Amino acid sequence: MKNRNLTLDLDNGIFTNAQLSYPAIGKGPNPAVLLVPGGGPADMNYTAGENAKLFWQIGQFLSERGFVVLKYDKRGIGENNTIINNNLWGKLTYNDPKQDAKKAVNVLMQQPEVNSTKISLIGHSEGGEIVTRLAADNPTTKFDNIILMAPRIENPRDQIYYGFVGFPVEYAKIVLDKNHNGSFSLQEALQDQIFQSMVGGNTSLILSPTITDNTSTELSKSVSNISKDRYVNILTEFKPVLEKRMEKSFEGTKYENPMAGPCPIYLGSIVNLSSTLSILDNVSSSTDILILHGQNDPGSRVQLAFLLEQKLSELNHPDPHSDNLSRPRTSFLSFKSMDNRKWTHT
Repeated sequence: MKNRNLTLDLDNGIFTNAQLSYPAIGKGPNPAVLLVPGGGPADMNYTAGENAKLFWQIGQFLSERGFVVLKYDKRGIGENNTIINNNLWGKLTYNDPKQDAKKAVNVLMQQPEVNSTKISLIGHSEGGEIVTRLAADNPTTKFDNIILMAPRIENPRDQIYYGFVGFPVEYAKIVLDKNHNGSFSLQEALQDQIFQSMVGGNTSLILSPTITDNTSTELSKSVSNISKDRYVNILTEFKPVLEKRMEKSFEGTKYENPMAGPCPIYLGSIVNLSSTLSILDNVSSSTDILILHGQNDPGSRVQLAFLLEQKLSELNHPDPHSDNLSRPRTSFLSFKSMDNRKWTHT
């Protein structure tokens, strides 16, 4: 495998780093793959930890098997997901990563190692939604395959609500409500690291005797802890505070604190987007679609993957695939042969 560093021109004087990986041996041109990351800061390797660099692993795997792969830093982002341009990142709207992905695929198609008639797109989370839109919005560009890794499937507003409210409430009901009476102990909640990560981490949403948002500012004593005891009612006390926290996330026009959550400008730009389900009918039937989905992914619930597969069937889209994986996401792709480069799964 060989690598070549590139610089992508995203227009308006904005540039980002990228890397092309391609086979070290054999004759080209070769089929090619663009990797599109999900929401939030993401470098070209899609770094999630010291030994978790998802796109680096996928790129290496594919390039060793005859594919050219392009991955890139999101605008304003550098190595290890570092925000290197707060002004640029703070003004991000949904259209920016979508157009950046479109720029990237055009650059990929122009590379001498690439067979421009054999292009596939892999997108994770929001990236899955973006690659679907690229395929749907560009009828003159024929994509061989789009691979949707835990994509955002439903309306973004519904997903935002589930992330801010629905999922923490479900967790509180199932895990924290030990007595099955609709409430949970503040002390136990503070000791539950999974729950803390949902509601604010070290600057927790749950702080006895009141509930605060993730900047440690009190939202409402009357709503937060009506009963003034060490237990919080899930539906009458906890849920309303989560809903108020979600509402506050849309307020303002500045990205004051990258650790406090998504930028209000960005959230406002996605909230009224149509769902991925609603645009599938615009994807060419000649483009194969593979759905890869975890069984326990709160960011993209597995039930929605089944709806996606059902939609493809209703559209008579040929051979819809759905693979609900319980294994690590780094070991999900294999290929039939070098001469028949069609997607399959193990």
